[in-house]
Amino acid sequence: MQVVAVVAQTSEPVRRYIEETGLPFNILVDETRDVLKAYDVWHAVGVFAWNIARPAAFVIDRTGAIRYSFIADRQEEFPSHEEILTALQHVST
Repeated sequence: MQVVAVVAQTSEPVRRYIEETGLPFNILVDETRDVLKAYDVWHAVGVFAWNIARPAAFVIDRTGAIRYSFIADRQEEFPSHEEILTALQHVST
C-alpha cells in the first residue's frame, strides 16, 4: 500500500513542510492543477477562496481503479479515519 498526497501549491513551501514534519508519505506538487482537474476536485471559485482543491480522498487499487472516493463540498469536511480504513480493508482483501 502506498499513500500519496496531492497539493496545489508551489514546491518550496511543501518541501519546507516535509522537512519540518517528516511526513511518512510522498507528496505530488500539482502547480498546474492538472491532477486536481482530472479528479474533479479543483475549485476555481469558492465562497472563501479561489483556485483551491476541495478536500478529497481516493483509494485506488493496483489496476488504477478507484475503489473509494470522498470529495467534500466544504473546506472543513473530511472523511473519518474509520471510513478510510474500511475502504482500505476492502481493497486489500
